[in-house]
Amino acid sequence: MFTKKYFEEFEVGQTRSTLGRTITETDIVMHAGQTGDFFPHHMDAEWCKTQAFKQRIAHGTLIFSVAVGMTASVINEVAMTYGYERLRFIRPVFIGDTIRVQITISDKQPHKKPAFGLVTEKVEVLNQNDELVMVCEHLLLTEKSADE
Repeated sequence: MFTKKYFEEFEVGQTRSTLGRTITETDIVMHAGQTGDFFPHHMDAEWCKTQAFKQRIAHGTLIFSVAVGMTASVINEVAMTYGYERLRFIRPVFIGDTIRVQITISDKQPHKKPAFGLVTEKVEVLNQNDELVMVCEHLLLTEKSADE
């Protein structure tokens, strides 16, 4: 879906949520192959039985990537990703866990280019038990309306 949502139309406190997505063993194996991260925490079920979590954990970068993809349901033709900040992996995600994402507009600031503003989205990833597993800030460089 394409839309045009200008800087002035974002309001601090606005929220949106995604549907859930279950993390599978295939997700972990494919991510390991794409990134080269074959650490035993993700790939070796027997070794993991000897560790604190007793099972394989999903890569943090996998959860970040999936979460970002889950939030990308609308293409805003007047905004683009400016970056991500304050990324934290709060608790592990295991094979079979279902994650969902809650996004809250947390800040708006002018940009050094007068035709743009920066919108900050707080991105919270929750598991099936509503436990926070990951959090970060997504920065959007957003055009200002020509009417302003």
